[in-house]
Formats: sequence, C-alpha cells, structure tokens
Amino acid sequence: MDFLLSSTFVWIILIVLLLFSSLVTVKQGYIDVITMFGKYRRVLRPGLNFKIPFLEKVFRSVSVQNRSVELEFQAVTADQANVYFKSMLLYSVQNDSEETVKKVAFKFFSDRDLMQALTRTIEGTIRAFVATKRQSEILGLRREIVAFVKEEIDQALEEWGYHLIDLQINDITFDQLILESMSRVVASNNLKAAAENEGQALLITKTKGAEAEGNAIKISAEAEREAAKLRGQGVALFRQEVAKGMTEAAEQLKQANLDTNVILFSMWTEAIKNFAEVGKGNVIFLDGSSENMQKTMRQIMALMQMDQQKKD
Repeated sequence: MDFLLSSTFVWIILIVLLLFSSLVTVKQGYIDVITMFGKYRRVLRPGLNFKIPFLEKVFRSVSVQNRSVELEFQAVTADQANVYFKSMLLYSVQNDSEETVKKVAFKFFSDRDLMQALTRTIEGTIRAFVATKRQSEILGLRREIVAFVKEEIDQALEEWGYHLIDLQINDITFDQLILESMSRVVASNNLKAAAENEGQALLITKTKGAEAEGNAIKISAEAEREAAKLRGQGVALFRQEVAKGMTEAAEQLKQANLDTNVILFSMWTEAIKNFAEVGKGNVIFLDGSSENMQKTMRQIMALMQMDQQKKD
C-alpha cells in the first residue's frame, strides 16, 4: 500500500515536471528559435507557448526591437590627415517573419560576432570614402558620408536579416596641429574679407564724396554764371539809363540854347565827388588841369557819338 502511494506520488511529480518543462514564455519584443536535435524546427511568438519536453530546445531569443551602438574610429584623408569619428548606429531586425528570424539566429555565432562584423563594415566603408577626400572637405560632408555608408552596407545587412535605420556622425575631429592650422586659415580669410569690405566701403565713400564735391562745384559755377549774367544785365541797364538821361539832358540844353558840354562837366565833377565819398581810403590820382579835362571831355563825347551811331 505504501509502495503504491509512493509510486503514484512520483508519477504525479514527473507529470508536473513534464508539464512545466513543456511551457515556454516568450517576452514581448522577442522571438524564440526552437531546434530539435540541433536542427531548426520552428519559432515561438511572444506569450505562453508549448514545446516537446527534453527534445525541443530554445536555441536563441531574437530581439526585434531597435538597437543602438556607439562607434569611435580613425580614418586618413587623401592629403594624409588623421580624422577621428564618433558616431551612433541605429539598426534592427528587418521584420518578424520566420525566414528573417532564421537568418538572424543562424548567420552569426553570437551577438558579439554580429557587432564586430557590423562595426568593421561601417568603419571600412567610411575610411574608403574619406580616403578620396581632402581634410578641408570632410567637415561639410556629413550627409554624403551617411548616404554613402547606407548605400554600401544595406545589401550586406539584408543578407544578415538586419536593416540600418540611422547612422549619425556626432563628432569629427582632427589632430591638434591641423585644428590650429584650420583656425589660422579661417582667421586669415576673415581678415581678408574684412579688408576687402573696408576697401569697398572706402571706395564708395570717396566716390560719393567726389560726386558730392563735383555737384557742389557745378552748382557753384552755375550760380556764379547766373550772378555774372545778372550783373552784366544790371550794368547794361545802368549804362542804358545813363545814356538815356544824358540824351534827354542834351536835348533840353539845345532847346535852351546852352552848351552841351555842361553835361560832361557835371558828370566829371560828380565822378570826382563820388570818388571822394566812397573811396574808403583808396588813393586815386586825377589830373585836374584844364588840358586834361578837355581831353577827357573829348573822349566822353566820342564815346557818346559811337553809342548814338550804334543805335541809329
């Protein structure tokens, strides 16, 4: 009786153990690969699954979530400058189909081998690209480097069952000597640009100044010409009025049977008087002899006759 009870208890324990060993829980974001006798058999999806106890084994749990890795490596440009890269790689399994999961599970011995192959492939691709460029071009080619890497390694990743989501080049640096030389080049270019701008500004300033000065001279000349014209017109009108007045005075003297030389004598005395009043210290020498006065009278009369002939 005791033997039967103990045998029954043992069988119950074995059944429970078999039951629990046949249950497999797969976490969300993972797919388990099942093998039997070392050969691929099937995949288990997230949740509670069953497998044949002792025969089927979980070969590997494949994560279908996005994964990232940071890379640091060195490359050499075409002009023999060392370039140091820091980048971040974002990748994942292409999809959760059975064929893709089989590729991921059996292509590499471990995740470490996958990462080594992936990082070395990316480093080699970037180094091949950088080797064709000069160091002065590298800083402006981040997008081109990323596009080149994606194009080169997409096919290899697809064969492994993975997909490159993103590659970010976070930092590109050079040796200290190269950085200092680049800084000097930038500084000299800035100084050159500043000198050119200053030269252009000075040229514009001088050009505008010359134009302003030329316009001022032109305006001044126009004003002087207009003033001279007005002065000439004033003198002409003055002479015209003087001649008119003298003519009228001479006609009146003739009508009164008086000598017209009285007009000339009066003009002579008025001129001397005006010299004395408005001379302001200037010295004017006049010959007051009767001979000189007669000579002056004759000259004035000759001028008046010439003016009268022109009018006739």
